[in-house]
Amino acid sequence: MTNETVPTLFEWAGGTEALERLTEAFYAQVRKDDLVGPLFRHMDPDHPRYVAMWLAEVFGGPDRYTKERGGYPHMLSMHLGKAITEPQRRRWVNLLMDAADEVGLPDDPEFRAAFAGYIEWGTRLALHNSQPDAKPVTSAPVPRWGWGVAPPYQP
Repeated sequence: MTNETVPTLFEWAGGTEALERLTEAFYAQVRKDDLVGPLFRHMDPDHPRYVAMWLAEVFGGPDRYTKERGGYPHMLSMHLGKAITEPQRRRWVNLLMDAADEVGLPDDPEFRAAFAGYIEWGTRLALHNSQPDAKPVTSAPVPRWGWGVAPPYQP
């Protein structure tokens, strides 16, 4: 199998529509959650769509988040000073994984491992960058996440 035949995580997930379903279901749960809900109390009604745009770009889809929202510097600005706790980060991860099941994202081990790998990495970075004494890198490209060492099985 050549790299040209390996789909991006964005394609494998089902594209923009699938990621928008994911973030809508996810933030519906976040709003009701006692632990992470307060972090999103004043959430823009379009926030789920913006997060879907971010995930799309990270997973190899169109670079709309960079072009329309300001890329990594804008995403970073949304986390600065939030003082996210480890229990809040972990709840966020768990709710997102539950939402992935709920909306039917692919559940093959290769996709879920790559998806979970990014979510762990990204939420840990957000946690660190959100601390009051954080000194994060302020200018960077949107990360591009791939399959790692286990591309999807295709008979």
